[in-house]
Amino acid sequence: MTENPAATDGVAETLRERINTNQPHTARIWNYWLGGKDNYDVDRAAGDQIRALHPGIGEYARADRLFLGRAVRHLVGEAGIRQFLDIGTGLPTADNTHEVAQRLAPESRIVYVDNDPLVLAHARALLTSTPEGRTDYLDEDLRNVGTILEHAAKTLDLSRPVALVLLGVVIFIGDDEDPYGLVRRLMDALPAGSHLVLSHTITSPAMPDVDEAVRFWNEHGTPKLTQRTPEAVTRFFDGLELLDPGVVSCSRWRPEPADGPEPEEVAMFGGVARKN
Repeated sequence: MTENPAATDGVAETLRERINTNQPHTARIWNYWLGGKDNYDVDRAAGDQIRALHPGIGEYARADRLFLGRAVRHLVGEAGIRQFLDIGTGLPTADNTHEVAQRLAPESRIVYVDNDPLVLAHARALLTSTPEGRTDYLDEDLRNVGTILEHAAKTLDLSRPVALVLLGVVIFIGDDEDPYGLVRRLMDALPAGSHLVLSHTITSPAMPDVDEAVRFWNEHGTPKLTQRTPEAVTRFFDGLELLDPGVVSCSRWRPEPADGPEPEEVAMFGGVARKN
């Protein structure tokens, strides 16, 4: 199902050597908030401190994950998408992109991209696929658009629609690094009918404790975060056709009864848009 060397024992061991267990890391803290086991004492301590500053932070992780599932189900079931480029996928948990997509359309193809060594050390958990489809993995940074597209083309047919998934990853691109240009370059390489799925932590006067939690993180954790207003997040969708209900709290993007009760508003906003 894959030819990516990230699944080999030697590469996995090398990746483990890159893991810094003395400094909290956002992917591992996210995993902790989601109830996962792929985290360390330093991550749990930081996660608890952040949660003390902003008690609702754990709901963001859950809301973002539910948003992913709803977006993928819409794209496969309603938009006919069969290819996904998921950048910044994070640590594997329940209902990863390939699992949701291939449950509905077994022939779906997914390329995951991340540059976190712990994520890559767990690549075997992600590198699974139905016999009809394919799943691949790339150790790369979002900033390296050309390399990502070159590798993705080995698994995906970039002449046919692709869903670009950027959940909680553009927050790691500073304003001085042309975050909008990075997203635009990725979408420019995809044909009409492709979609962008993006979520982003927001800053809002109504949620001052979020800003305090982010300040704490940027002092103690890695990588650093850049918050943006809802209006600034919406700019990532410029030139695309935003699907209803637009860019909103992830908990309010087409909620489904099966998801159970969700908070009315979280500081993680998301949207889905189509390239015409």
